[in-house]
Amino acid sequence: MSFSEKYSRLFSYLLPSPFSIALLLVIITFILGLVFSYQDDISVLDQSVKLFSYFEKGIWNQGLLVFALQMMLILVLGHILALSKPFGYLIQFFVKYCNTTSKAAAIVSSLTILMAFFNWGLALVFGAIFARKVGEAAEKNGTLINYPVIGAAGYVGLMVWHGGVSGSSLTKVSEMGHLKALMNDLLTPSAIDLLPENINFSETVLSPMNIFASVAILLAIPIGMYLVGKFVKEEKVKNLIIPQCDVSIENESKGAEKIDQSKWFGRLIGLVFILYSVYSGIQSYNLESISFINLNYINFFLLGLGLAFHQSIVEFLSALDEGISGAAGILIQFPIYFGIMGIMNSSGMIHALSDFFVSISTENTFPIFTLISAGIVNLFVPSGGGQWAVQGPIIIQSAQEIGVSLPKSILALAYGDQLTNMLQPFWALPLLAVTKLKAQQILPYTLLLFLIGVAVYTMALLIF
Repeated sequence: MSFSEKYSRLFSYLLPSPFSIALLLVIITFILGLVFSYQDDISVLDQSVKLFSYFEKGIWNQGLLVFALQMMLILVLGHILALSKPFGYLIQFFVKYCNTTSKAAAIVSSLTILMAFFNWGLALVFGAIFARKVGEAAEKNGTLINYPVIGAAGYVGLMVWHGGVSGSSLTKVSEMGHLKALMNDLLTPSAIDLLPENINFSETVLSPMNIFASVAILLAIPIGMYLVGKFVKEEKVKNLIIPQCDVSIENESKGAEKIDQSKWFGRLIGLVFILYSVYSGIQSYNLESISFINLNYINFFLLGLGLAFHQSIVEFLSALDEGISGAAGILIQFPIYFGIMGIMNSSGMIHALSDFFVSISTENTFPIFTLISAGIVNLFVPSGGGQWAVQGPIIIQSAQEIGVSLPKSILALAYGDQLTNMLQPFWALPLLAVTKLKAQQILPYTLLLFLIGVAVYTMALLIF
């Protein structure tokens, strides 16, 4: 049995479904909550009831529920966009140049990374479809390639997305008042006053450190994948079935159905959305900040693009049906993570964890420890948004006490979160379904991507 097969089986054996992991984390957090909030004058039963009330309050936190819906939309709208014909044409244009494993791996990884900087849902689906089309072309032409290498190249977007404009933590902290609301029950009023109203993209996504890391990744990954393609074994691709979104119209449209099937109605509405997004961005833009870019702005713009890029409302809704299943995990798991955060906030656990980080960290080592801890947490909480809800308050409080830059600390969390997606096959499931590959086939190459990412992001944190 190969190393990758053993690795894949170990993950399957040790880790249940992400929802089961979330429930197990509730149990662990509940037990730790009892320890951290233990008082001699209160019975264990009364304390347990109190912790359950914290959990329930966290689940129904209105601000965090809005965040969950925002993250569902950013995934689904990105998925819809990837299934549109303009992106299909883009893929077909580049497929003709992917006639060797080396060139295909470099091209697929390059374009997938670029898509990931814009939207992680788009990158996830785009990379999967691109890899599939390369495989289909190789099968049709009888070209020998290493298809699993191409599949891994199509998955690399999940290692760079959190440093882009759809990164969960980066978009959330760009919203006015989010940081203070998140830390409202954790810090003293004077400490909360020291927090900024928001941290805009000029300090995170477009900061010199993140631009350096992004450019380095954009160069290192395609070069690395190109070199890998030179040494791997190549063979014929067989039995790939082209997935298609059935939007055919069997009968002539009648009455109001003509609106749904019109080639112009949805496109015009989408164009209006896009023009308004551009206008509002220009009106709000200034050289020192890009505060208008937040989750709401991105989702509104993506909705406009989705409507404009699909041929009709019928086609748009069909793509929506395909994309919505991918958001099921967010719908059910995010409230559980919010409940966990409720227990951690109210039991004093966050203060204890923050004190631990402060005790072992210096201004120079804290970002590295944050990256490592975020990578470990991501193995159990495979969601950037869920991880921000649980780990974000710890990072903010620790960074404030040590005196480390908040934007740098949040980027360190983002880097660690995205890195271990290359070790955790959860987000690879959609790609595996599209490409018909198995996890153990791509894991040797995603492990290599992980190592390249560790080197790049650690270097960025140490230099800046």
